[in-house]
Amino acid sequence: MAGAAPTTAFGQAVIGPPGSGKTTYCLGMSEFLRALGRRVAVVNLDPANEGLPYECAVDVSELVGLGDVMDALRLGPNGGLLYCMEYLEANLDWLRAKLEPLRGHYFLFDCPGQVELCTHHGALRSIFSQMAQWDLRVRLGSSRLLLQMEELRQGGQMPRPHVTQRDSHYCTDPAKFISVLCTSLATMLHVELPHVNLLSKMDLIEHYGKLGESSCSRQARSQE
Repeated sequence: MAGAAPTTAFGQAVIGPPGSGKTTYCLGMSEFLRALGRRVAVVNLDPANEGLPYECAVDVSELVGLGDVMDALRLGPNGGLLYCMEYLEANLDWLRAKLEPLRGHYFLFDCPGQVELCTHHGALRSIFSQMAQWDLRVRLGSSRLLLQMEELRQGGQMPRPHVTQRDSHYCTDPAKFISVLCTSLATMLHVELPHVNLLSKMDLIEHYGKLGESSCSRQARSQE
């Protein structure tokens, strides 16, 4: 039917450890898409995320707040965040009611940074699995980010991958880099969604040493 609202929603979920730049990425990506004339809805799924720099279409803090959970249940930040995600999982009707009026927008999900949510805890995986039942696409049309951007420029829809961010300075240390690769692989296997792995903060990488220079070489140079 001409003029009918689109039934299938698309977007991407942004995950990664705390401080890796997930919120900054959502801000930049939302600005980029709006500059292309696309309608964007940024969804904050992190109840610990305060002072959001972007225009937030849906904020999980309206349902459950980390501070309230910590005070009421006497939990620490980690336990409180796990409880918040489990609470969201148990109240997905609230999330669906918030997302349904936004069909036709491209979704950016700003996710919590707690690593275990992406490696072995089931709440976040269950939430995105349920979204697939609501016809929020989780398939990835292309594993190449540049091809995805070209599709957006041409006005096409982009399926929703998980975008995993890691600090680029891990590349300067072989042991840390292997650790990040293993964590990313565990995340890909656990969450069961197509992934694009990104290195963030490339402008700061030289602060941690030259690429290709071993840690022993850096230590010897620093002692000169």
